[in-house]
Amino acid sequence: MNFDFSDDQKMLKEQVRKFLGDKCGYDVVRKHLEGKDAYDAGVWKGLVDMGLTGTAIPEAYGGLGLGALELCVIAEELGRSAAPVPFSSSIYLAAEAIKLFGTEEQKQKWLPKIASGEAVGTLAMGEGLKAANPRNIETSFANGKVNGVKQPVADGEAADVAVVVVNSGGSGEGAISLALVDLKAGGVTAEALRTIDPTRPHAQLTFKDAPAELMGPAGQGWSQLQRVLDGAAVLFAFEQVGGAEASLEMAKEYALERYAFGRQIGSYQAIKHKLADMYVKKELAKSNAYYGAMMLNDEGSELTEAAAASRIAGNDAYVFAAQENIQTHGGIGYTWESNCQFHYRRAKLLALTVGASAQWKEKLVSRLEAKNAA
Repeated sequence: MNFDFSDDQKMLKEQVRKFLGDKCGYDVVRKHLEGKDAYDAGVWKGLVDMGLTGTAIPEAYGGLGLGALELCVIAEELGRSAAPVPFSSSIYLAAEAIKLFGTEEQKQKWLPKIASGEAVGTLAMGEGLKAANPRNIETSFANGKVNGVKQPVADGEAADVAVVVVNSGGSGEGAISLALVDLKAGGVTAEALRTIDPTRPHAQLTFKDAPAELMGPAGQGWSQLQRVLDGAAVLFAFEQVGGAEASLEMAKEYALERYAFGRQIGSYQAIKHKLADMYVKKELAKSNAYYGAMMLNDEGSELTEAAAASRIAGNDAYVFAAQENIQTHGGIGYTWESNCQFHYRRAKLLALTVGASAQWKEKLVSRLEAKNAA
């Protein structure tokens, strides 16, 4: 069995890496850290022109009709460059939700716009600091209108359409549905939120009688959401692998060029241990991400377990690598002028995106216990 990517997928990966290396250096990331733009329009246009926003969208809806594996290699390179673009919100979350659970009319309306870059999508799930679950979703859907507040919503200010997790009446999981909201149609206000990574902006969305349509039957939203999150978890894991590799490379390069007491600091055992530990965690995350990719591509029965394992290992590897990169750089690594902060900020943000490690650990353990009981 071949667990590697195909030659075509590797070529796609190289093309994306070359484009991002040319157009999305750390100077671009810094511009967005210090500026107020929602995302980098030039980088986003380049990704759109390459057709990457339509990678996994069927040809019938204006996409390339490729699959999850192609998205995985793209995600890894986006993570490597810490790209300030709304790719994950629009493609991993909104487009996948619409593709999987939208009506034919909803697909015809929104997927071509997302594939062409005309529209940016997002997922509005959380309602504050508490983890989203069926008992605390208060944003309501009734009579074709959504009311409530969602925060934090990634790319909430830039988005044109949102898949909103709503309470459509009842209790427990049966009360939850997914609603599709045109954010430019009125009834929605967006307010920017401060986060640890301003290069990936978040917002608070307030819905007041916002026109909306349900995606699929009422009461199926929670199971639909879990499928979307499982897929996104694998893709975010690839972003984290890319970020961890970039952090390791940055630390290695500095360790080879920095001298202390007449020696490269990379020759000291303490630094070697740091780099070795970063490598081990990165490779563990990579193996879990590859398994997650296989399950996602094949819609395997172990997708939930593979997604949870990918998510947990990815969080651990990227946060650790970003922290150790700063430590390897020493005092200069903590300064504003240093580029180390870009991956540290992104690692911390991604560690909470689509749920923290504790939630995914609980999900993994629950699934394994259920299987063992059966």
